[in-house]
Amino acid sequence: MTPEIRLPASADANAYVEGYLADDETVAGARGRADDLGCVPVSAATGAALSFLTATLRARAVVEIGTGVGVSGLYLLRGMVPDGVLTSIDIEPEYHRAARQTFAQTGIPSGRARLIMGRALDVLPRLTSGNYDLVFIDAAHVEYPHYYEHGVQLLRPGGVIVFHNVLAGGRVGDPARRDPETLALREVTRAVRDDERLAPALLPVGSGLLVAACSGDATA
Repeated sequence: MTPEIRLPASADANAYVEGYLADDETVAGARGRADDLGCVPVSAATGAALSFLTATLRARAVVEIGTGVGVSGLYLLRGMVPDGVLTSIDIEPEYHRAARQTFAQTGIPSGRARLIMGRALDVLPRLTSGNYDLVFIDAAHVEYPHYYEHGVQLLRPGGVIVFHNVLAGGRVGDPARRDPETLALREVTRAVRDDERLAPALLPVGSGLLVAACSGDATA
C-alpha cells in the first residue's frame, strides 16, 4: 500500500510549492541580474505555471507586458513550440539590455524573442488582433484594467490571458485598502470574472495569478 503523502500546512505549503521545481543555472543567473537592477522576477512556481500554460496551448505567438530581465520570458519560451515567437514589451532600456543578455546566454535565437521598448498601451494597439495564444501581464498594477481589454482583443479563440501578482500580498482582499494599485487590481479581477467571453480562475500561485481562457472570438 502506498504511504500517504502529507503536505505541509499553512505558510509551509507555499514554500513546498515554490521548491517543487527548482531554478536551473540559467534562471538563477537571470535572477542575479534582476537583483542587481532591483527588478522583482516571477517566482519559480509562477514560472512553472507559465511554462505549463504555453506547453498546453502549444503556443506559437505570445505577448508579454513587462519584460524585466527575461526570467518570465525564459519560462514562457520553454513551453512554446520550437519556432514560437515571444513579443515582450518594456519601457526600461536597462531591462531590455539585461533580457537580451539572458536570452543570448541561453542560446535562444534572436528571432524567437522580439523585444519592444516602449509604453505597452502605445504598442498593444499596433499588434494584430486575434493572433496570439497567450498574453502575460506583469507591469504597473494601476494600468491592469487597460491591459485587460487590449490583451483580450489580441487572443485567438482558446487563447489565455494571465495577470501576475493580483493578490498583492493580501491587499486585494482587505476592504480597508483603497490605494490606486489595490483598486485597479480589484477592478481587473471583477472585469475578468464578469466578462462573458472568458472562463477565469484565480490561482494562489506565487503572488497570485489571474488566468482566463477566451471561449470565442474576442475581436467580434
